Amino acid sequence: QVQVAESGGGLVQPGGSLRLSCAASGNFRAVNSINTMAWYRQEPGKHREFVAGFGRDGRMRVADSVKGRFAVSRDNTKSTLHLQMNDLKAEDTAVYYCNVASPYDSSWGQGTQVTISS
Repeated sequence: QVQVAESGGGLVQPGGSLRLSCAASGNFRAVNSINTMAWYRQEPGKHREFVAGFGRDGRMRVADSVKGRFAVSRDNTKSTLHLQMNDLKAEDTAVYYCNVASPYDSSWGQGTQVTISS
């Protein structure tokens, strides 16, 4: 089983920036089997939605709602995923979750709160 931990959330003013990080850990086989890492977000009372990430084909995808403002990257070990969020808007306020998946398992982190407010 892979454990997932997010960090980097907080309160920021509109137009500001935040950088979220997601770290996957666990036994060697589990971590090396990871083939998908992605960020999702969820507002109260709404469904969890995809934000950005890398799929099984290794390609990066970014939701239209954040394209041009958010960028996702990962380290060479493919066990850490970052989300750089720029020009933040009030509608970006949500709990941000990291999902890590392999052919054997899918794991979610506990989430990190991002609040955009003046």
